[in-house]
Amino acid sequence: MTGSEAAAPRDEPGRPHSDRANSPGGDGTSCSDRADRVQLADKALPLHVLREHATKYAALFTRARAEVGHGQCLCQAPALRLVIRCSRAGRYHLAGWPGEGELHDPSCSFHKLASELTGRDAYSTEAIREDDEGVAIRFSAALARKLSDPEPAKASTEPREGRARRTVGLLGLLHWLWESAQLTAWHPRWRRRSWWLCHTHLSEQITGCSINHENLADALYVVPPFRREYARRNTAAFETFLVTRLKQRLDTRRRGLILGEIRDISFTRYGVRYTLAHHRGALFATIALDERLRRSYRPAFSNTAAEHGARRIGLFLVELSPKGNVRVVDMAAMLVSGLYIPADSSHEVVMANALADGGRAYVKPVRYDGSDLVFPDFVLTDTHPHSYVEVYGIHGRESYDQRKRVKQAHYQSQGAGLIEWDVAEPVPDVRRR
Repeated sequence: MTGSEAAAPRDEPGRPHSDRANSPGGDGTSCSDRADRVQLADKALPLHVLREHATKYAALFTRARAEVGHGQCLCQAPALRLVIRCSRAGRYHLAGWPGEGELHDPSCSFHKLASELTGRDAYSTEAIREDDEGVAIRFSAALARKLSDPEPAKASTEPREGRARRTVGLLGLLHWLWESAQLTAWHPRWRRRSWWLCHTHLSEQITGCSINHENLADALYVVPPFRREYARRNTAAFETFLVTRLKQRLDTRRRGLILGEIRDISFTRYGVRYTLAHHRGALFATIALDERLRRSYRPAFSNTAAEHGARRIGLFLVELSPKGNVRVVDMAAMLVSGLYIPADSSHEVVMANALADGGRAYVKPVRYDGSDLVFPDFVLTDTHPHSYVEVYGIHGRESYDQRKRVKQAHYQSQGAGLIEWDVAEPVPDVRRR
């Protein structure tokens, strides 16, 4: 359950501002007019209309699948192919054509970075499988177990003998959700991003997805944005999630996932209390777990980041305690900027803010579960070819300096544009020249 029943303004998240001047789209139509418009069979529609009224247009989806074999994205000319998917529940939706994400306009919902710039490339098809029915994720943790069975050992997401990862961990799942919902990207034509926009994007992405052979929409609760007039409805939706998802059935203990923005962390007599923004309830963890999480996700627990308007996102694996409290079994935490762009440090939050203020279009590559992967800090998508941003926040560590030199040499050999910022110096002018 995603809480998507909460009413909200009907503006489409990520759609360009209508009052911005944009470069031509190739056929006399501006990019702002063409962005997020798609064609099914002989009918062109805004993408958000199809997303909001997928059932109404089921016959059109069916006809496009039979006559053309795919949908078409009109962000470029000629149009780009889109996969038409139908979930087990019979709900149609569109997805980017494999390997063509880079071809879409950076402001388009289907734009993606090259595969070598995302941690998703480190997984096998066992971990993340896409087909006409949607996306199937093999999660590393069990979502249900018999109480008579021993607690299973935590599944490793590390590659074995050079093979790709076969399961997705909590951080990998969080990064997949964020990247697939295009929340790792920013474009100056988009309206300012809020939690309502994030919730809308995430709810759309979850549709048609499964996790360990269960509907992801049933296993995952995305905290809905608070609206006073819908507070009672949201409370009822969460209570339904607790009963239908987490309540113990006979000798089976069930677990679920909660995704939200962490507002506050406080200590109680029995452990630690996590309070989420837009959410009245609380989640509880042991002190030992909280200490482990703080070591694993230091940037997200840093006090410095808050000074720059940063936020913290948490994906919690939870179960109900015998007293009915929501108990945290594990969590992945992610630092994000005020526009909800992921960041690996408070310095990256500063740079993300500077890029947005400078009117740049950019993407933050995310590692998923691959802690050893090395990517640019940011990729600027408003240049062709793309250019890069590197933030240097560590001094006097030889391994860091060596990696810095290797990356600089790589960009130079590619002839790629590069903005560098040593955090000991003022933030450079990042505006496009």
